[in-house]
Amino acid sequence: MVLSKKTPRTLCVTSGKGGVGKTSFTVNFAIALTRANRRVLVIDGDMGLANVDVLLRLSVKNNIRDILESGADPRQALIFARPNLAILPGSSGVPEMVSLGQKQQERLASFIKDISSDFDYVIIDTAAGIGSSVLWYNRFSDHNIFILSPDPTSMTDAYALIKLLSRDHGINRFNLVLNSVRGVREGNHTVNTIRGVTQRFLNLELFHLGSIPEDKAVRQAVLDQVPFIEQTPGSKAARAVRDLSERVHTLI
Repeated sequence: MVLSKKTPRTLCVTSGKGGVGKTSFTVNFAIALTRANRRVLVIDGDMGLANVDVLLRLSVKNNIRDILESGADPRQALIFARPNLAILPGSSGVPEMVSLGQKQQERLASFIKDISSDFDYVIIDTAAGIGSSVLWYNRFSDHNIFILSPDPTSMTDAYALIKLLSRDHGINRFNLVLNSVRGVREGNHTVNTIRGVTQRFLNLELFHLGSIPEDKAVRQAVLDQVPFIEQTPGSKAARAVRDLSERVHTLI
């Protein structure tokens, strides 16, 4: 089936701290969307420590850094990892790529807009934290998805990033996905806690898109460098990600 071109939805997947499963979510969420016959482009926006290619066992010849430096057609760097799923790899081990200058940002924006018309969704997996590239990707995207865990440091760091994006960059909608949740009670407590803080101090309402339960299948898939939605499609985490992919089109 050939899909007509359309303006894609650009989603920025981000987190205040590392280790909360942001890249794993991005990859599995993207695969779930493709199974609904959506064309998806994943951009590895972790400009210094890219690892989407690792999780998908891809052999990378060209990455974002190469395209920015050469000015070549960004389609030359795309890797089609699955049917309907393309990856634009980021650079790894290049600390100067963590902070993009204005000219690099403008060039990257032009590249993304040029190639995104071939897709229904563009999903940008950012670095963790509050680096300049993280802030820029969040401003550039249509919507954000914040990944956080019940870990108090995850909530604290997520709040810091939300505060910065709201106060200094005018972003006023934040969509939450909780990861590694041990039961409904813990999930509700986490959501209510961070919502209470943002409402009180920032006057912001956070939107909870859904939760992904703690699942040993996820840990095993990361160790095996395969998406858990493919390795264990019947797992609790895989079912949760599929549910999210079905709801996201109407939620954001």
